[in-house]
Amino acid sequence: MAKESMKARERKRQQLVDKYAEKRAALKAAGDFVGLQKLPKNSSPVRLHNRCQLTGRPKGYMRQFGISRINFREMAVKGYIPGIKKASW
Repeated sequence: MAKESMKARERKRQQLVDKYAEKRAALKAAGDFVGLQKLPKNSSPVRLHNRCQLTGRPKGYMRQFGISRINFREMAVKGYIPGIKKASW
């Protein structure tokens, strides 16, 4: 389980990215790189990090499901994810 402060930091970054998305796109289209530099650092989408929605784990993230590999396995075995079942042959 990730620290609450790390999860909160990621949420704050996501809010900044959403807030400045239109302004950032307009400045990029205009070629105004000085204006881009004046925007907050955390408003850049590059600074976001994928984290598990349930635990906040930063590694082993499965983009298609939005959760970590550990939670994915637990949920798949319990049958919470439709269409997914454990392989056996």
